[in-house]
Amino acid sequence: METAKPLPSNPVGFWRRLGASLLDGLIIGIPLALISYLLTGDTEGNLFTNLLSFLYSLLLPVFWYGYTVGKRIMGVRIVKLNGEPVGIGTMLLRIVIGIWLIYSVTLGIGAIISAIMVGVREDKRAIHDLVAGTYVTSDQP
Repeated sequence: METAKPLPSNPVGFWRRLGASLLDGLIIGIPLALISYLLTGDTEGNLFTNLLSFLYSLLLPVFWYGYTVGKRIMGVRIVKLNGEPVGIGTMLLRIVIGIWLIYSVTLGIGAIISAIMVGVREDKRAIHDLVAGTYVTSDQP
């Protein structure tokens, strides 16, 4: 007889995750774009802006218990399936493979499928969560 795997603890759904992303864009993205424009005069994304954005998404959750600024405000964080904190390797899988590669190769269809998955799956995990073995929870560290 097979035993069912326990579900992740307090998984977070679509709207809170979207809210956290929007807050990150407003609080981090807009000031970063303004600084980049003042330094480079470039109104489009450039290496400086892209690198800082990538490092923010990669490193802040590693050093801040799975939080980004937006996630902290929304009271949600990224953790491994076993509840342990995420590391750099986990975040690299989540961002580079799960988000950049899969969503790019599928021309954004993967992102739409992920949004639906977060809305309808009981564990609220998106494609990038499945790739990295993570989920987003409202549990405190």
